[in-house]
Amino acid sequence: MARRQVPSTILAYLAAREASGLGPAGAEAITDHVAVPRPTVNRHLRKLLQQGALVREGSGPATVYRLYRRQEPIEQAVTVGEKLSFRDSFSATVSPSWSASARALREQLMQPLGTRTPVSYQRHFVDAYEPNRSFLLPQELASSLFAEGRMQGQQPAGTYARKVLEQLLIDLSWASSRLEGNRKTLLDTRALFARGRSETDDTDATMLLNHKDAIEFMVDAVPTYGITVPVVRNLHSLLMQGLLANSDSLGAIRRTVVNITDTVYLPTQVPSLLEEMLGLCVDKARNIKNPLEAAFFIWVNLAYLQPFEDGNKRTSRLSANLPLMLANCAPLSFLDVEPTDYALAMLGVYERLDLTLAIELFAWTYRRSIPRYRTTLEAMGAPNPFRLKYREHLSAAMQQIVAEGTPLGQAVEALGISGPDKEAFTNLLREELRHLEPYNCARYRLPIRKTQEWIAAGRIVR
Repeated sequence: MARRQVPSTILAYLAAREASGLGPAGAEAITDHVAVPRPTVNRHLRKLLQQGALVREGSGPATVYRLYRRQEPIEQAVTVGEKLSFRDSFSATVSPSWSASARALREQLMQPLGTRTPVSYQRHFVDAYEPNRSFLLPQELASSLFAEGRMQGQQPAGTYARKVLEQLLIDLSWASSRLEGNRKTLLDTRALFARGRSETDDTDATMLLNHKDAIEFMVDAVPTYGITVPVVRNLHSLLMQGLLANSDSLGAIRRTVVNITDTVYLPTQVPSLLEEMLGLCVDKARNIKNPLEAAFFIWVNLAYLQPFEDGNKRTSRLSANLPLMLANCAPLSFLDVEPTDYALAMLGVYERLDLTLAIELFAWTYRRSIPRYRTTLEAMGAPNPFRLKYREHLSAAMQQIVAEGTPLGQAVEALGISGPDKEAFTNLLREELRHLEPYNCARYRLPIRKTQEWIAAGRIVR
């Protein structure tokens, strides 16, 4: 078992025992379940205790461990830095209130691999689905989530995502990367995004910056191109740049065997079938009227299909936002999702085509996203009618000045704005140029590097 998986496996085992009424477990029982050497288990138990994720009870041979309950005080003294890191990581240990059937499924999925029946990809899961006649989410739930998450009023596709983009870049990049084992905190992520790429970036930094690039591409491309296979494949290409040994695999249908750890599920290894099913999944998602049903459909099906060499789950998480963006619904950022909960929800799909855990996790995390982004919208205040009227003109002028070095007056003249609006627009443009930064340039479709170069050169406006 990979070193990073041991803590999550320990926590999942103790959670399953608690859910089934078995209570705490001793180190010996935990070692038997995790199937790694006892010293390794002891080391991870000590670390989980220090982080506040576990509570130790008893002493000597009678020592047992259980999950920390949020209402309990944490007695460990920690430094300010550790406190911030702890808040970032432990906030995600909040879990949904699982139904009885979900708890039973979790227990079954945590049985030793040798007791679970090996399974392969079942294409009938997609073939049998008829958009707007078949449903993966309960219809009442999908309708309720749509009503709760949609933006009020008639706005162009992608408006919601653009308005909350700066917050979304941080949230979704960090949460999605954390589910892949990324060790950066939210504070690290903010600092990284403000700094941009550098030659010293490690794998964790590259993963986060790739997410940022992919989200910016998605917000820019989806209103124009919609939900298409090229958009999904470009998302994968951006997410995995610099992280795959073979750059030819970026966005490409895999031609290699994929084995997923800790599961008896074996994805199909036939490239022609992978390409066919990817197209079918995307086509069906595009034709689903309820954007929440569409988001859930593409989320679980891309992960289940595993069409790419690596990065399938992160591609599925970003792709789930495509129908939400088109319908101006609150984004799905997967904040507060515990990696073990996510892994078990995926296992339910992989091994049993049982959506119970996935549905409950999806609804839970989306309902946590809705108020977060609604608050962000409200904090921005009412939209400026003048800005809305000249939104596209503003982006065009910013691109001309920053990316191409066009003089400001010439850029404004080329737009054909006349009368009193011309002076007001020029003043607005100057103000936006003064506040342009690498972390907010995506709203003007400006490349980060070009923006950094323009700022470094002294914000030259001729």
